[in-house]
Amino acid sequence: MKRNIYFAILLGALAGFVGCQTPDELLPPVAHAGINSVTAAFADGSAEFTVVLAEGQHDVVIPIPYYYPEESDNRVNDAMLSKMRMRASLDDNVFIDPPLLFLDLSPGNVHSMTVTNQRKVQQTYTIRSDIRKSSACAITEFIVPATGNDVVAGIITETTKTVSLISLETLAPSTASVRISAHATISPDPRTTTIDYNRDQTFVVTAHDGTAATYTVTKSLPGKRAKGVRPGSEKRLFAITVSSLGTASGIAVANNVNGIAATREHVVLSTRANSSIIIDALTGAYVGTVDVSATGGGLNNFYTTADDDGNILICNLVNNRTSGAFKVYKQTSATAAPELFISCTLPGDGGRKLSIQGSVDRNAIITVPFKNLTEADKFARWTVVNGALTSQNPDVVTVSGIHWYNGSNNNVYNVDLVHTSATDVNADYFVGRYGSGDQMRPNPIAGQSSIYSMLDWMNGATGGLRTSLVDVNGNFVVNAVDYIVFNNAPYALVNYVNAYNWGQADRVYLVNTEGAFEAEFSAYGGPGAGGSIEWACLINTYGAQAAGTTNANSSGDVAFVESADGMFLYIYFMFQNGFVVGYQFDTYDI
Repeated sequence: MKRNIYFAILLGALAGFVGCQTPDELLPPVAHAGINSVTAAFADGSAEFTVVLAEGQHDVVIPIPYYYPEESDNRVNDAMLSKMRMRASLDDNVFIDPPLLFLDLSPGNVHSMTVTNQRKVQQTYTIRSDIRKSSACAITEFIVPATGNDVVAGIITETTKTVSLISLETLAPSTASVRISAHATISPDPRTTTIDYNRDQTFVVTAHDGTAATYTVTKSLPGKRAKGVRPGSEKRLFAITVSSLGTASGIAVANNVNGIAATREHVVLSTRANSSIIIDALTGAYVGTVDVSATGGGLNNFYTTADDDGNILICNLVNNRTSGAFKVYKQTSATAAPELFISCTLPGDGGRKLSIQGSVDRNAIITVPFKNLTEADKFARWTVVNGALTSQNPDVVTVSGIHWYNGSNNNVYNVDLVHTSATDVNADYFVGRYGSGDQMRPNPIAGQSSIYSMLDWMNGATGGLRTSLVDVNGNFVVNAVDYIVFNNAPYALVNYVNAYNWGQADRVYLVNTEGAFEAEFSAYGGPGAGGSIEWACLINTYGAQAAGTTNANSSGDVAFVESADGMFLYIYFMFQNGFVVGYQFDTYDI
């Protein structure tokens, strides 16, 4: 018992001893820098200038630009710096005396302050400003003129200080439109000096503070994309009215231009006359006419198209107002005389459209859709193997799943189709057609009425429908389609014609057909942007309405051409009584 009393007294004494100790202050093992950054702002808050401090740095120098805004010629003056708003980013438990509020940072003024860190260690800091001239010495834009009104915009690679002028043509010596960093200079000055850019040129850009950078401007071509056209590369080559070509040629063209044949050199317009009109494929300039009187003129020179090797085909129109053989004439070039190529009794009215995939000099598949009531939803097909037509008489192919007949001859006029192969008759094909009546299909969007297909993808082996690119209003007419595999990507080109100026059509769509179409819907007036559609011309820009008239026949045409080197895809299209238009797309990997 006595031992327990002694033990209790001992514990109490120890507790009293421990309870009288002062606890150690909890501090980090190493003190931080104290001030991390200091910011000075103009009194009106229009700009802030910050300096980040390294550990151990006690001289705070605020960088102030020589001009403000830096792109202007407004010199920073003492009045602007006389009352600068100040703030600092501090570590925890760090204090500044006197507090930072406003300072006069005019040149020559140096302010001192005492900074107490977490360990209560004090250090004197100084703050001053330094007005600095800009060290920026970059080229930000470099544009040189090209042929006509075109320009070549240089692609600037800052890491290598190079400016690439992408052009296949020879550039005439010229001045350039150039932008450089504010208050920098460039020597020689391409804005005032005529320079030959067909060879490499060197320019030195010197900043306001004397810092310099040397740029090389080179005319070159970048690499090629692995697939398809470069997004955003579309470039309009020309847009000319059909009526102006009629004036230039002296040929009556109103309601008479139904088709275009596009080659690498020329675009040829059928005219229902004894001559066709030729324009330059790159500029749209009027070249002249070619005598096609061998066809017989009138409805015998109704439609024209071209193959991959620049041969031009001309066909007549056979309908219930015309009897006789269906004929196709061949021209070996835009200026060559026509030679009879096909002559047969067509088992159905046709000739409003004629398509060819491939070349008559090698292998080709030629198609003509029927437009008469008794042969609805059928087309004629010829094949060319090793440069020889296999038969004057065509195969007759029946499609299923879609229709271009609804009980009226007029409505079956507007249909076009093209194969995806020049050798395989069982390959798929694409159909562009006018829709009405039983051509409608249910709309998958709940609460909306039936829809028409703008472009139908057909199974070449069965004639059935694979899928459709949809949403075409029934008031507008799809009547031309073309197909190409360009730079490993399959494309279709299809038009959308405004007949009587309702104001929602006259468009052409470049459609990527790789994989199933993505369904695209709009409330009214055609597909929206994105998805399978890679490019579309603006509504009402090139149709008859834009030319101040109407397209009563609801007619137009589209065509693809690939450049000889495979770097450019050209699309050409025409709206009857409207415009003939050329666009260029490239494959540059930039």
